Amino acid sequence: MEFTEIKSSEEAFIAGYGDGGFRMGDGRFEGSMLITPKGFYPWMVCDKSEISIDSMDRILEAHAFVEIVIIGMGTSMAFLKPEIRSAFSEKNIAVEVMDTGAAARTYNVLLQEGRKVSAALIAV
Repeated sequence: MEFTEIKSSEEAFIAGYGDGGFRMGDGRFEGSMLITPKGFYPWMVCDKSEISIDSMDRILEAHAFVEIVIIGMGTSMAFLKPEIRSAFSEKNIAVEVMDTGAAARTYNVLLQEGRKVSAALIAV
């Protein structure tokens, strides 16, 4: 999967997750993904231990268009490294960390509320 531009809120909605990927709009995408206001990207993170500041660059670069990022940690929640939290805090982006299922649902709710939301989701 390459970058996929989001042209409408329907295309940004997570229609399903599981079996190692996500359904966004009409398409199915394998693997973990980053969702920004401009579109979604493959995310080369398969385990929460692999999350780094570098892996979150696309969201940090879009900070002017993001007020909150939802991070889906896979099948269970874990704490985010303090340096990653600090990087988001410096850009005035709130961070919520949860398991991927809860993250996908929360992302959809915030999107429907018109919030400036992004997500980083580890596939389950």
